[in-house]
Amino acid sequence: MFKLRRPLAALSALFVTLLSPQANAQQAEQTVRPALWKVADADTTIYLFGTIHALPAGVPWYRDKVAVAFEESKELVTEIVDEDQAAVQKAVMATAVLPAGKTLRGLMTPEERAKYEAGLTQAGVPAATFDQVEPWFAAITLAVLPLAKDGLMPENGVEGALGARAKTLGHQHGALETAEYQLGLFDSLSPDVQKRFLMEVVENLPNVTTDLGRIIDAWKTGDVDTVGKLMKEQDDDPAVTEAIVYQRNRAWADWIKNRLDQPGNVFIAVGAGHLAGTGSVQDELKARGITATRLQ
Repeated sequence: MFKLRRPLAALSALFVTLLSPQANAQQAEQTVRPALWKVADADTTIYLFGTIHALPAGVPWYRDKVAVAFEESKELVTEIVDEDQAAVQKAVMATAVLPAGKTLRGLMTPEERAKYEAGLTQAGVPAATFDQVEPWFAAITLAVLPLAKDGLMPENGVEGALGARAKTLGHQHGALETAEYQLGLFDSLSPDVQKRFLMEVVENLPNVTTDLGRIIDAWKTGDVDTVGKLMKEQDDDPAVTEAIVYQRNRAWADWIKNRLDQPGNVFIAVGAGHLAGTGSVQDELKARGITATRLQ
C-alpha cells in the first residue's frame, strides 16, 4: 500500500521533522539546493519547482536560481490557493462525513477494528474520534498528528513563503486545482481502497518522521533520483497512484502546454513528488514534445 507519501503530498501535507534550524546552519547554507526546471519557448518561460509543504523556520531554500527565477516571474501557480474556510468546510461536509447511522468503525471487520483502535490508543487518540468521517479523511487527519506534535507548521512551508512573497511583489497567484477537487480525489476511491489506506496509515504512524525525513534530505540537495526512488517504494496500490498522482501530472502537463501559448514568465510550485520518478510532470511534458531543462 502507500504508507502516506503520495496521498499526503496531494493535499499539501508532505511534512518532515528536521533538526532545529539553528543547528548546523553553515552546513544548511551550503547544501540546501532544491531542484528547479525550466520550460520555455520564444516568449514564455515556465519554471517548475518541487515543494515541501511544511518546514521549520529558517531552512534557506529561497536563494540562488530559485530566488532569481521567482523574482523575475510575474505569476505564481500552486496546487491550490487559500480559499474561504467556510467553502472548504462545506466541501469537507459534502465529501468526508458518513451518512447518518453509519460509523467508521462500523465499516470495519473485527480484525480491522482491533488494529485500528490499537493504533489510535498508541497515538493517544480516543477511539471514537473519527467515527463520523470516511476512511480517507480519517487517514489524512491521523497521519499528520505526530508531525503537528513535532511543531511542523504549513506557514513555514514553501507555498506559504512563495505566496507571501508574491503578494509583496504584486505577482498574480493562481492555482492548478481547488480544495474541493482535491477532496474529491480521495472521496472517489472505492471503500476498500480507502480502508486499506487508513489501515496502512495506522500501521506506519511510528515511522512517519523517519520516512519523510529521508525524502526531505534528498529534496534539500536536489537529489531527484532519490526522491523518486523513495516515492516509488510505496507505490503499491495502482488505484491510489493513478488517482492521486498520475492523472494530476497529466492534467498539469496539459496546463503547461496550453500556457506556453501565452507570453510571460510563470513560476509553478507543486509537491516535490510530482516532479520525480517515472510518470512525473516532466515525463508527461516530454510525451507532449516539450523539454523541461534542469537549472539547479
